[in-house]
Amino acid sequence: MPFWKQFLICLVVIAAGFAGWMFFVPGAGETLRKAGFPEASKLASEEAAPQKAGGQDGQARRRGGGANAPVLVVTQAVVRGVVNDRLSAIGTGDAIRSVVVMPQASGTIREIMIKSGDKITKGQVLAKLDSEEQVIARGQADVVLKSAVEKSSLYHNIKSSVSRMDVFDAEIAEQGARLQLQAAELNLERRSIVAPIDGIVGIIPVNVGDNVSTTTPVATLDDRTEILVDYWVPERFANTITVGQPVEATSVARPGRVFSGAVEAIDNRVDAASRTMRVRARIDNASDELRAGMSFNVGMKFGGDQYPAVDPLSVQWDSQGAFVWQVVDGKSGKVRVSIVQRNPDYILVKADLKDGDAIVTEGLQRVREGGAVRVANEVASNSEPATQ
Repeated sequence: MPFWKQFLICLVVIAAGFAGWMFFVPGAGETLRKAGFPEASKLASEEAAPQKAGGQDGQARRRGGGANAPVLVVTQAVVRGVVNDRLSAIGTGDAIRSVVVMPQASGTIREIMIKSGDKITKGQVLAKLDSEEQVIARGQADVVLKSAVEKSSLYHNIKSSVSRMDVFDAEIAEQGARLQLQAAELNLERRSIVAPIDGIVGIIPVNVGDNVSTTTPVATLDDRTEILVDYWVPERFANTITVGQPVEATSVARPGRVFSGAVEAIDNRVDAASRTMRVRARIDNASDELRAGMSFNVGMKFGGDQYPAVDPLSVQWDSQGAFVWQVVDGKSGKVRVSIVQRNPDYILVKADLKDGDAIVTEGLQRVREGGAVRVANEVASNSEPATQ
């Protein structure tokens, strides 16, 4: 490119840069005036003046007016919240009565008279052991008793011919024979394994021919007309739960079903390791839908403690702790709060607030102590056209 073209382009670029500096840089006019160019400084001032005025007007509009104009905010009324009003705990169920049946004597099982799932009544025979020896012993005791009775009767009839001591010995022998017969009958009776309670039989772990002892489980019986559910509650409920208080229980095995019951018993101490207390509830199971060992979700309702509830967005923090902005007669004021419980929708606080108080939730950045505010939700409602 020829030299004269390069020189011309440089002059154009310099002129454009100077014009931009003169029209867009604040204070350019004053600089030109001091440099001895009064006409250029006047032109720069005239061009900058509309821009400066427009910028101030825009800032004023963004601020909603002048420096003393009310701050536009959104408020929400304080409502009443409840804490510790419901308890939910996991518990394990057990039959109201459950027995592991064991023999009262050792021997070989000769007969099993039940099967798994049978409903058993108290006193029903479940199984029998071999009893040949006991039958013989009872027969022997019966013979001895008959002999003693005959001898005693004979001595009573001939009291004049025998001494009183012989009569007394005969009576003692009769009583001893009767006791021996009772013992023999008891031993024979114990060869039959009977049910101590009403209930339903579980899986039978023995078979005919097994040799069992007094520690061998023969059957399990569960009376599940009612289910006892043990669960653990936090210690803050220790003085709230009472015997007879209603409870509701749900089970994984019966989704959607709610079973009603009541508190059966409360432990007398709080566990020092977990800071919880054991509670037992009784659940009705007349329909026989529940089983021992099931897990339950137990729920209880209480009156609870009431506190003011505010929107989570309204709680602010400073060096002294948490606070909220309260709007009273168009003025904002700081109210100190102490957080009691955080919930998804509200925060329960301890503060000098009552139901219906207006608390700022939006526009918090420009709110000041004692400053004037405009409530946006009130402005919107007042601007709605009236219904004819």
